[in-house]
Amino acid sequence: MAVRFLLIFLSSLFSFGEESSPPVLNGIDVLERDQFVALKGMRVGLITNQTGINRDRVTTIDLLYRSKVVDLKLLFGPEHGIRGTLDEQVEDGVDDRTKLPVVSLYAGEKRRKPKVEHLAQVDALVFDMQDIGARFYTYISTMGLAMEAAEEAGLKFFVLDRVNPIGAVTVAGPLRDGEPRFTSFHKLPVQHGMTVGEIALLYQKEHCPKLKLSVVAVENWKRGMRFDKTGLPWVKPSPNMPNLTAATLYPGLGLLEFTNVSVGRGTDFPFEVFGAPYLDEAAFAKTLKAAKLPGLDFVPIRFTPKASKFERVECGGVRIIVTDPKECPSVELGILLAQSLRELHAKEWETQKLNTLLRHPKTESAIKELRSRDEIVESWEEELEKYRVRRAGVLLYR
Repeated sequence: MAVRFLLIFLSSLFSFGEESSPPVLNGIDVLERDQFVALKGMRVGLITNQTGINRDRVTTIDLLYRSKVVDLKLLFGPEHGIRGTLDEQVEDGVDDRTKLPVVSLYAGEKRRKPKVEHLAQVDALVFDMQDIGARFYTYISTMGLAMEAAEEAGLKFFVLDRVNPIGAVTVAGPLRDGEPRFTSFHKLPVQHGMTVGEIALLYQKEHCPKLKLSVVAVENWKRGMRFDKTGLPWVKPSPNMPNLTAATLYPGLGLLEFTNVSVGRGTDFPFEVFGAPYLDEAAFAKTLKAAKLPGLDFVPIRFTPKASKFERVECGGVRIIVTDPKECPSVELGILLAQSLRELHAKEWETQKLNTLLRHPKTESAIKELRSRDEIVESWEEELEKYRVRRAGVLLYR
C-alpha cells in the first residue's frame, strides 16, 4: 500500500510539472488571445494554407472571418493551394466555406506575386503558413514576393510566426550563389535556422526597408525545441511532408530530387527512402554506414513508387533511420548521398540538374570531382559565418 501511495504521489508531481509549463503559442494563437487587436478595423488579405491553424486546429481563415474587428476580404493560396492538396499549377477560385475569393500565388510563371488590383482591396496582408526550415521550401519565397508587393502598394504586412519544426539552432549548407529563383528567393543557406517571422525581418532589413512589417511572435518556444516538444498539432505542410522525420531529412534529400533518383515520393515514406532502379542497395547502404554520420542509420531496401518519379518501377535503395534527430546532419547527408552515387553509379547518375536546388556551383563541382565531404563542408564555413552575423540581428527567440 505504501508503495502504491508513493507512486501516486510521484505521478502527481510529474503531472504538476507538465501542467505548469506554459503552452507554446504560434502567432495565430497570440493574435486570437489578444482579440485580433493588431488587425482591428483593417481590410485584410490572408496568405495561408491548411497549416494556418491554432492549437485547437481551427483555421486562421475561419478565425479572421468570424472576427468582429477584422474585415477579411481575400485569400491568397501558395504552392499546393489553400488546402494543401494540389501538386500542380494552382488556379484562382472561391473558398467553399467562407465564399471568399481565392487568388493563386502559384499560377505558373504568370503570377507568383499579388497584383495591384488585388492589393487595392485591402489595407494589410497577413501571412500564416508553416515552413519546414529549408531554403528551397517555397512558402518563404511566396512570403518574400508578397512583402515586395506590400511595400510597393504601401500596405502593412503581418507575419503570424510559427515554430521552425526541425529546430532553429543549426545552420548548414552553402548559401545561394547566383540570382534569386522561386526555390532560392533570398540569400540563405540550405538549412536556414530561422522562423518565418525572422526571415521576414531579415528580408525587410536587406530588401524592403520601407515595408510596414509586424511579426506576431511565438510564445514559450526556444530555438532548440523541435515540433514534437511543442504540443502543437501537426498538419502536413505539403502532400509529401507527412511527419517530422520527413521534415528532418528534407534539407538533405531534397537537394537531389531534380536528378534521376527517387526521394520516396509516391511511397508511404517520402523523404525517408532513397533510391533508383540502377542502384545496388546492399553496396549503397554499406557505403553510407561506413561514413558514420551521427544520428543516422541505413537499411538496404527495394521499393516501387506508386506515383511520381519511377512510377511502378522497382528501385534499389535505403530506408533512412533517424536515431537522434538533434544530431542528424541533414545537409551533410545530402552530400554523402551524392558522393556515394558518384562513386558507385557514375555512369547511371545524371547530374545535369544537380545545381537546381543546391544553387552553389563550387559545391556541385566538388561533388562531381569526388572531393572529400569534410573539404566540402569546410568550404561553406566562411559564408556561414557571415550569414550568422546577418541572422543574429533579427533573431526573436533564444
